[in-house]
Amino acid sequence: MTREQLLQRIWIDPARCGGKPCVRGHRIWVSLILDLLAAGESAESILEQYPGLTAEDIQACLAYGSEMARERFVDIPLEPAGA
Repeated sequence: MTREQLLQRIWIDPARCGGKPCVRGHRIWVSLILDLLAAGESAESILEQYPGLTAEDIQACLAYGSEMARERFVDIPLEPAGA
């Protein structure tokens, strides 16, 4: 599946979920899936918790997060010199 195809699995509807990006056809925020992955949850565990999702939906969330990282940045302290 191409990056473009993955990103088509994400939708934003200002009238739903406060306009937050969600997995298409669900009210599951992309940020929730990314938070679960960041906390160490496996894709398999997420699919068990949210049986309506597919592995491609999780990949789509990662692709969306990657695209957002290209466009924005998170203010993270610089590493001290010599560290």
